[in-house]
Amino acid sequence: MEKNNNLVVGMTVFGAIFFIFGFATTFIITLTAPVKAIFGLSEFGAQLLSSAFFIAYPLMSIPTGRIIDRIGYKMTVIAGLILMALGSFIFIPAAKLPSFPIFLLGTFILAVGVVFLQVSANPYVTAIGPEPTASSRLNLTQALNSVATMIAPWLISVAIFKGLNLPNDDSLITPEHGLMAADRVPLPFIIMGVIVLLVAVAIFTIKLPVIDKGSGVKKSIWKYPHVVLGAFGIFAYVGAEVGNAGLIVNYLKNSIEGVSAEMASTYAAIYWGGAMIGRFFGSFMFSDMKQGKKLSYLIPVLALAFIAGAFVTDWNWKIGLIFTLVAIVNFIIMQIGTGKAARTLAIFALAAALLDIATTFTTGQVALWTVISIGLFNSIMFPNIFTLAVKDLDNAELSGASGLINSLIVGGALIPPIMGGIADNFGYTWAFLVPALCYLYILFYSVKGSTIRRA
Repeated sequence: MEKNNNLVVGMTVFGAIFFIFGFATTFIITLTAPVKAIFGLSEFGAQLLSSAFFIAYPLMSIPTGRIIDRIGYKMTVIAGLILMALGSFIFIPAAKLPSFPIFLLGTFILAVGVVFLQVSANPYVTAIGPEPTASSRLNLTQALNSVATMIAPWLISVAIFKGLNLPNDDSLITPEHGLMAADRVPLPFIIMGVIVLLVAVAIFTIKLPVIDKGSGVKKSIWKYPHVVLGAFGIFAYVGAEVGNAGLIVNYLKNSIEGVSAEMASTYAAIYWGGAMIGRFFGSFMFSDMKQGKKLSYLIPVLALAFIAGAFVTDWNWKIGLIFTLVAIVNFIIMQIGTGKAARTLAIFALAAALLDIATTFTTGQVALWTVISIGLFNSIMFPNIFTLAVKDLDNAELSGASGLINSLIVGGALIPPIMGGIADNFGYTWAFLVPALCYLYILFYSVKGSTIRRA
């Protein structure tokens, strides 16, 4: 009974942690669109905001693994929340001046806090329960993360873009438009900073289950090919996910007739909502429950897809229905994976690559829905890559492996500017070939690279 209680407490707290860093991450990624308007930047320049965020991963992930070994998971999480609050509050002067360098500074400090949370959270959730259901637990917490990632773009559409009436043609955006957008930036960050400080206080007052660090000594994690190749899988996944997301708003408003910046942000919310729905599917499909019980969860998740798709588009029930139909297709494709992490990952990586390629070579509503639908296939990638990468490691090696894997989240810093540069020079559609290549690497990892070998 105590073990079950520990699992519930640990999953509840870290479910909240996943929600917090999911919201922060997606808010920054989607903020590239208003930042482009505020400072009159090129697409490449605007994507540097994502770079400032994700560069924290290679700099801080491995040191964070060592910090966990010294002070434990709980205090590392509290430190991460405090750093997130500090970074959030820096956006107040950044927007009031306004100053792009201070925007980048606030983004980086907030990102360091997120790194503390993420490096702590993934191995904790993996180690707190049985190994065979680790992928299920990670998919559940990632689903909570994705609830936040769907809310963040919607909040930007409401808090920043609503009523701003930005011209679809970027050349017509004036400095006055930029100042009006800047005035709307601080409030969401003030709210975020206050909330994470309150959560830090709450976590300090509760007792979390302790993860045994283990006593056995194995080879260095660098000698486990499935760990190293899995880290590059995370590089490819995060680079592709963030690259697609970072360009969606400006791509849609510049390429699809009749789509405003506010409307494009709601479609970005649907992109992230796809990841949420897919991870809820994964949370029970990769569990050890019976098939009949798994199918009983299908209807509630589809109902969530219908309501969420309609909600973020100002209760457009037609969009909600289309999103639900795409989710059904996603669930059917997931069945081919038969609940196996590597097999499902391979199928989803191939589907995401094909959707990015379709976005490049199609236009109009077809291109709109191909790029948005990628979110559904991103859904199980991070938890499944992470689970495959740490498979067969003992608890003593988890923090080091997590540090290495999370350091390669730097893909989110490198891929978006590459896509932005292509968009500036050759047009938005060609930029989507870059994440297609990333997904093809993930296909390789799921089929071959994740095989456990000992050097």
